[in-house]
Amino acid sequence: MIFLEENIPFPSPETASEEGIVAYGYDLTSKRLLEAYRKGIFPWYNEEEPVLWWSPNPRFVLFSEKLHISKNIGKLLRKNIYQVTYNECFEEVILNCASIERKDQEGTWIHPEIISAYCELHRMGYAFSVEVWEENELVGGLYGIKMGNIFCGESMFSKKNNASQYGFITFLQHYPEIKLVDCQVYSEYLEKLGAEEIPRTEFLEILKKNIVSL
Repeated sequence: MIFLEENIPFPSPETASEEGIVAYGYDLTSKRLLEAYRKGIFPWYNEEEPVLWWSPNPRFVLFSEKLHISKNIGKLLRKNIYQVTYNECFEEVILNCASIERKDQEGTWIHPEIISAYCELHRMGYAFSVEVWEENELVGGLYGIKMGNIFCGESMFSKKNNASQYGFITFLQHYPEIKLVDCQVYSEYLEKLGAEEIPRTEFLEILKKNIVSL
């Protein structure tokens, strides 16, 4: 694991520690973030800590053709219970992701430095948001980096039952060109939607073949 300085490129993700850390240090410039995503690396660290750059093995992903829609969610989708929009209020979505209370989790890794960096990527056209509305109230959403037919999911939130899941499924149905969602690390919630763990080498090969230029 190396310390990054301004002009030092990322090492190969295959050099990551057992926990999945590839490198640490430097800052979240747009150039550095885009370089990371091209190589299958993402930042994940707490406020007041150095930036940690990750590429875990195995990698948790969802192949779109394996998406599982429960009977309950299927009924909600047919009823059009929520309205879904895209890229209408990115900053509001990421702020909600940062502030929502989560089971067995204290605080958030989505701190001001992360928020500022991804809002800048959104202004540049790389970061993408999904908004879920009940009438005029934002009740759920998610954000990530959309790269052609790969979506690198970062976080989601719900204020109403199944709102984020509703938005996620609607998003994949609305953008059928997306073949794979990078979920990064295991979660029981996404496993129920069909996500699975694959070897990092397989994920990097998929990334190499499908990523668009950033």
